[in-house]
Amino acid sequence: MSQINPNEIYTTKETQDFLKVSSSTIKRMLKRGIIKAYKVGGTYRIWGSDILILISPKIESRVYKIYDKLRSKTKKTIEKW
Repeated sequence: MSQINPNEIYTTKETQDFLKVSSSTIKRMLKRGIIKAYKVGGTYRIWGSDILILISPKIESRVYKIYDKLRSKTKKTIEKW
């Protein structure tokens, strides 16, 4: 599997291999809702499109913007003290 198909469904193990993370990290991401997954027959299934969204550069830039906004707000609050 060298390419993620957005219309295909993957297991947590396959997703783990794509993202190159440990099984505990995948579990944590599922628990926190970072990866959208569906439970089928006691196991999780993940759409390829959800994996692609997770690794998209657009998402990364939005996360940085949110982080920068939060950092600025925190800095201003601390300066008021």
